[in-house]
Amino acid sequence: MLGPLLALGASLSWGLGDFLGGLRARRLPLLTVLVVSQAAGVASIALVVAVRGEGAPGGRHLAYAALAGLVGAAGLAALYRGLAVGAMSVVAPLAATAAVVPVVAGLARGERPSAVQGAGIALALVGVLLAARDPSAGGTRSGMAAGVGLALVAALCFGLLLVALDAASEGDALWATLAMRAASFSLLAAAALALRPSLALGERDLVALALVGVLDTAGNALFALASTESLLSVASVLAQLYPVVTVLLARLVLSERIARSQGAGVVAALAGVALITAG
Repeated sequence: MLGPLLALGASLSWGLGDFLGGLRARRLPLLTVLVVSQAAGVASIALVVAVRGEGAPGGRHLAYAALAGLVGAAGLAALYRGLAVGAMSVVAPLAATAAVVPVVAGLARGERPSAVQGAGIALALVGVLLAARDPSAGGTRSGMAAGVGLALVAALCFGLLLVALDAASEGDALWATLAMRAASFSLLAAAALALRPSLALGERDLVALALVGVLDTAGNALFALASTESLLSVASVLAQLYPVVTVLLARLVLSERIARSQGAGVVAALAGVALITAG
């Protein structure tokens, strides 16, 4: 029972963090949102690891975690920007199609997906096509809904993150989360030093961004722990519910409305993700 509860906790953390991060990215520079939130995230997981007092795993596991952090930083940048410029009800579910990437990685290693996973991939792709099209734009080049391209970039990055984090967690889940966050923050800090975005924030923005970082990092740690306490398929299905949290908040707080065809695409994409992770 602990594993599913941890996975649901990860889903809640990710969904709420994505909503808050996307909301702040609508009024603050994207790099500012990323640097401040990731600083809070790495500080929070460093404190947990320090209190626990366990030694670090081998260098191979830390290297995989660092790779996860680098692609994760790119994924977060694409996701938050997509949530800022597009409809959260569309962008968040499309980013969750990251589950396709581990399946493709398995194919490259000679694995063969089950019939359920094959159906899930097909359903997810159909969902992406439906959700991506803005019916109000007709057949023009601008017919792709705002933020969709960024959502798909985020999906690719998060999919690669899942593959790398899975390998890193074989050493230690919490250390993997710390190394991943340290790598992503280092990359973003270097970008901030080069581009010098404004880091002058009011108290409310600072607290909100710190909460975003803690929630995102907590989601990673909870999922890593959930995968060690229950079947990976069970943990993945429950954790992939996080777009539902973002979509519900977008409806309740922002009163977002999307076209029926896009809504059908969102449902199809989420159903496809569930089939992929359950198969």
